[in-house]
Amino acid sequence: EVVILSLLMYPVLKSLALQLHSTVTGSYISGTHSIAFINCLNEQIAKDIARAIMDKKLAACVNILPKSSALYFWKGELEESTEILLLVKTRTSKIGELSNYVRSVHPFEIPEIISLPIDQGNPFYLKWIEESVPRD
Repeated sequence: EVVILSLLMYPVLKSLALQLHSTVTGSYISGTHSIAFINCLNEQIAKDIARAIMDKKLAACVNILPKSSALYFWKGELEESTEILLLVKTRTSKIGELSNYVRSVHPFEIPEIISLPIDQGNPFYLKWIEESVPRD
């Protein structure tokens, strides 16, 4: 029983230890922040969604990238379109809320909202994300 309990508690204890280490040393814990990718139909929709994300403090920064071509399957057919890509820098803990919000305002039936954890980066930039996006 002690072995099972130890194995079950390991992830929790490891997480607490990493947070304590991060607090004491000021070092970044890999995956604390993420970049979300959101495609939009046009520049106006992209700007509106980006501004709303910022107004809701769901991100520290949103980049709006210029038009790109997209090829994809939709309802069994190969489609081609141009889209605007948003790069959203935020806390990983905010991805669920960000995704729910974007789905509620996005005109696409199934908008692309995917995220990747930030492994490492400029510690001062990562700290700025931390300070810019309120905790849950």
